[in-house]
Amino acid sequence: MNSAARRALVRAVPAAALLLAVTACTGGSSEASPPSASSSPASSGRQEASTSAIPSASAERNTAMAIRVTIDGRPVDATLNDSPAARDFADLLPLTLDLEDFHQTERIADLPRRLTTSGAPAPTVPRVGDLAYYAPWGNLALYYHDGDSASADLLVLGHLDIDADRLGTADRITIEAAS
Repeated sequence: MNSAARRALVRAVPAAALLLAVTACTGGSSEASPPSASSSPASSGRQEASTSAIPSASAERNTAMAIRVTIDGRPVDATLNDSPAARDFADLLPLTLDLEDFHQTERIADLPRRLTTSGAPAPTVPRVGDLAYYAPWGNLALYYHDGDSASADLLVLGHLDIDADRLGTADRITIEAAS
């Protein structure tokens, strides 16, 4: 099974289980959920989150550490936030990774080891330029299109100041601690 099919399956199974659980919990209940608190799976298999439950971008994307990033030989300004996962990621640096496309939304690469997910902040919808960690697979994701929904399995680690077109065609990334 190729990585895209495997990742789609990994995303679809929890979403289907959540949909069944929500349906079971709300079936026969006199209280209805507000329409904005949808918990049906999105077309990509990711769970949609209520907009009221999504923290503001400024709360989740606090930047605490500058890093040096080179994409296909060209430097890019970038920062990591102050989350436990981002600090654990910084311990892996320097890294050079080959990137592959995933769902025409993100470039992904395998990390040498899994990152901590303890103390993870509330899920946020990934935006263009976000550097994220997908916990079920233990891989790094760089978003060149906005994500479709927030997911507890996806931890935003930081942000790259790069245009979507350049990031969408990137083949190789080098990430180092800034000196």
